[in-house]
Amino acid sequence: MTDEQTETKKTFKEKFGKFHDKYYKHLLLVPIIMLLFSLGYLYVFYSNNNDFIYKDISLTGGTSVTIYGDFDSGRIKADLSGKLEEINTREIYDILTREKIALVIETKTLGDETKQVIEDYLGYELNDGNSSFEFTGSLLSESFYKQLLTAILFAFVFMGIVIFLICRNMVPAIAVIISAFADILMTLVVVDLLGIKISSAGIVAFLMLIGYSVDTDILLTNKVLKSSEGTLNGRIFKAFKTGMTMALTSMTAVVIALIVSNPFSVVLSQIFTVLLIGLFFDIFNTWITNVSLIKWYVKKNEH
Repeated sequence: MTDEQTETKKTFKEKFGKFHDKYYKHLLLVPIIMLLFSLGYLYVFYSNNNDFIYKDISLTGGTSVTIYGDFDSGRIKADLSGKLEEINTREIYDILTREKIALVIETKTLGDETKQVIEDYLGYELNDGNSSFEFTGSLLSESFYKQLLTAILFAFVFMGIVIFLICRNMVPAIAVIISAFADILMTLVVVDLLGIKISSAGIVAFLMLIGYSVDTDILLTNKVLKSSEGTLNGRIFKAFKTGMTMALTSMTAVVIALIVSNPFSVVLSQIFTVLLIGLFFDIFNTWITNVSLIKWYVKKNEH
């Protein structure tokens, strides 16, 4: 790097540092507005759907039928939508040849009735050679769903305890927890807006997201509070450089995995979609929400 480039970089840091010193409290209005919108949207969503997410049959109970062959999923869904309850279809491809090899039909209708309707539509009998059936009872699915939600709650609580032990200070710990909570909440809103039906794998992705949401927040907190090297803005810039490298590396890996898995595995595709949305909000909440709260706390203590 030349002396001119170094000077330009130094000047940019100084200018941005002065701007941030002046407006970091005002920047908090953006995440506050987004958080209030998210809470309001989820309240309305829950009032209309009696839940916070759209659930697929792995969480509601129902029948999943895999029919081997080359079928048009859109046409079959349209033709059977009046005969089967809450029908959803997707195509399965061979991972090597990318050839369409099967069609999956998911519905809340019971197994025997579903089989009869599909056989009448196709004009031939479904057996072990040309299809496979999976049935999940509603009580079992509901119990599993509650257990997954309990796991998320416990994970969040224990995450909070660990953060308090690491930070040894109430305000920075609360800032980290707020950022992680906002990541989960905002991701949930986007998932609902996209109309994604969450499966048990999607719930697991939210569990993974808790870990992703905390790592950069802990990095920022440690760099700013547990180091006395350089100025406050200098320590924030160092944390930002490391944190963004971590986040962009993770996002790149998730995007590649999403592209590769999308035609072949709806489970992996859903996990990577949730993680990608969550990582975006992690960047937003770490470097706007958390950094502003930490900076406010440090400056208040300095005075």
